[in-house]
Amino acid sequence: MAGASIPGPLGSSSNNPPIDAGTLALTATPSPASAPATAGNTAPAAAKKKYSIDDAVKHLDANVHDKSQGQCAKYVRQAIEAGGVTISLPRPLYAKDYGAKLAELGFGKIVAEGYTPQKGDIIVLQPPTGQSAGHIQMYNGSTWESDFVQGTGIYPGPAYRKDEVAYEIYRP
Repeated sequence: MAGASIPGPLGSSSNNPPIDAGTLALTATPSPASAPATAGNTAPAAAKKKYSIDDAVKHLDANVHDKSQGQCAKYVRQAIEAGGVTISLPRPLYAKDYGAKLAELGFGKIVAEGYTPQKGDIIVLQPPTGQSAGHIQMYNGSTWESDFVQGTGIYPGPAYRKDEVAYEIYRP
C-alpha cells in the first residue's frame, strides 16, 4: 500500500518527521557511542564551561507547542545552541541518534537507576515498534519538552510507554 500513513503515537506524521532544513545533504547518522554513564550530578567540564542551561531552557520554553510538530530534534537542538553549544554539521538524521553527538559535545551520560531529573537534562529515546526516528526531549525544571510539552513523564506518548523503549539520559 504505497503512500499509506501509519499513525504514530504523536499523530499521523510522527512516523516520518520533517528533517531539519538544510542538513539532509550533510547528515550522517553515527553509530551509538559507548559513552560511560556517570552517577550523581557530575558532568564533563567542557559542557559546564560554555553552556547555559537557563538560556537553553528559556529558548525551549519560548518555542514549545501544545501538540507535537514532529520536529523534536530540531527544537531541542535549537535550545542546546541557544545555551551556547553549536551542534555542527553533519547532524544526526534521527532524534534516536543524538546520544553520540551529545557525548561528543561534553554532555555526561547519567545512570537511569534512581534517576531524578534536573533542569537541562536531555533524554534520547529509541523508537517504538513501527517507527524509526525516536525522540529527544529536555527537562525544563518541572516537565519534559521538545517541540511540545510532554506532560507524561519520561515517555512522550502511548507507543513509547507501551513498548517501554530504551533511552539514555544526558546532563550538561
